Amino acid sequence: MDRAMVCDVVIPCRDEAAALPLVLPALPDGFRAIVVDNGSTDGTADVARRLGATVVDEARPGYGAAVHAGVLASTSEYIAVVDGDDSMDVVELTGLLQAVLDTGVTMAVGRRRPVRRGVWPWHARIGTTVLATWLRRSSGFGVHDLAPMRVCRREDLLALDIRDRRFGYPLELMLKAARAGWTVREIDIAYRPRAAGTKSKVSGSLRGTTKVAQDFGKVLRESR
Repeated sequence: MDRAMVCDVVIPCRDEAAALPLVLPALPDGFRAIVVDNGSTDGTADVARRLGATVVDEARPGYGAAVHAGVLASTSEYIAVVDGDDSMDVVELTGLLQAVLDTGVTMAVGRRRPVRRGVWPWHARIGTTVLATWLRRSSGFGVHDLAPMRVCRREDLLALDIRDRRFGYPLELMLKAARAGWTVREIDIAYRPRAAGTKSKVSGSLRGTTKVAQDFGKVLRESR
C-alpha cells in the first residue's frame, strides 16, 4: 500500500475510554482516527484527543448518527468504520483497504470469526446470520456478516444517502449498496473479547439485541 495514502477511520464511541488506549495506538500507518463521541460520560473524548485522534461530538444518540457524523468530518478519499471497543484488531484494516485498492471492489468488509466460545452471544449471532442469509438470497450481495469493519470510498458511501441514524444503519447500507450495484469482498477477521471496563450496547444483553432487531425491522419495512 502506498504509505502516502491516508484512510480516515471512523470510530463511533460511547463510553469507550478504557478501550481507546488499546485501539488508537494500534492503527497502522496511513490510517487516521476520527473518534465520534456519542454521549459518553467516562471521558472518552478527552482520552481520544490525548491519543492524537480527531474528535467529533454527536449529541444525537445512535450508531448511525455517530457514523454519519464521522463520515461528514472525513476528508480522505477512502474511509473505514470500526467499533471502538477493541473487539476487532484495527491492524486488519490494512487488508480491507488493500482489497479495495488491488481488486477494484467497491467495498471490503470483515467477517467476524470468534477467537473462542462466548465472545459472540448466541442471540446476536443468530440474528446476524438470519439477516445476512436473507441479504445473499434476496440481493446476491455476498456477505455473511453485517460489516462491523468496512472500507470503501467516501464519495460512494455518501452517494447511497443512508438515512437510518440508529442500529439499522449497517443493514440499510448493505441493501442500498446491493441495489446500487456495488461489488464486495468479504475477509475473515478475528473477533475477540471487548476491552475490560467497556460494555456492549448491542450484544451485551437480550434487550440490546431486541432493540437492534426493531431497528432492522424498520429498515426492512421502509425498503419495500
